[in-house]
Amino acid sequence: MSEEPSRRVEARIVLEARQPFEAVFQVAVSALAGAQLEETLSASLDGEPAKLTEIAMPGGGRAYLLRCDAGQLTVDYQAAVRGSAEPPEVTEADRITFVRPSRYAESDRLAAVARAEFAGLAAGPELLAAVSSWVGTRLSYLPGSSRPTDGAVETLLLRQGVCRDYAHLVIALLRALDIPARMAAVYAPGLEPMDFHAVAEALVGGQWRVVDATLLAPRASLVRIATGRDAADTAFLSTYGGAVDLTELEVTAVTQERLPADEVTELVSLR
Repeated sequence: MSEEPSRRVEARIVLEARQPFEAVFQVAVSALAGAQLEETLSASLDGEPAKLTEIAMPGGGRAYLLRCDAGQLTVDYQAAVRGSAEPPEVTEADRITFVRPSRYAESDRLAAVARAEFAGLAAGPELLAAVSSWVGTRLSYLPGSSRPTDGAVETLLLRQGVCRDYAHLVIALLRALDIPARMAAVYAPGLEPMDFHAVAEALVGGQWRVVDATLLAPRASLVRIATGRDAADTAFLSTYGGAVDLTELEVTAVTQERLPADEVTELVSLR
């Protein structure tokens, strides 16, 4: 394992609840990210400590469940990540799960498009670069342009979206070509404006490789948070049972060295 300079990440989420509610947060760095991890996570309701219950999720993710009364809920997270972890073994369940259509990545509806646009390209760096460039040149990155219910098909029709929309379209096209693909929620040093970020991962040559058609942050510096079929599995916040407003969201992600160059044809894996 290499001793790379630390990547440091922070997140602060403030909610205003008018009724008792349940919340699930996915903001902690994946247990598979980095060789060394130092972190703190805390929650408070109207200034009093609130209990978070950790739940292990697929792909090394960690969700935190909280049940509380009405009031102002604040969640703070900080972490320092050093070094590179060994990638987990790819299972047959991964190959089956991530080649199927899903809620936001309707690969069955985009099969004809994928086969027409990428005919003759075998799975590998050339295909991943082609899909990334194709999506990147056909969509316009426009904050606020998409709805939470939009999937890959809607994104392609509208020709605009944000990072999750780009990732959904990449995932759907790859799955339509019988390449397992999934979504990763990440912290992204270099992202501007700073926020949580979403990228696609494709299973090529027995390893998961990052595809980010937005080109907004270098892939080699990304830090994994959550992994799943699409945004339904990787949302940083889900609330249930009460009226809740998100009133504050702050995200920070930095690396202690110069941001690496990123070449779209290079194979990059999250570490």
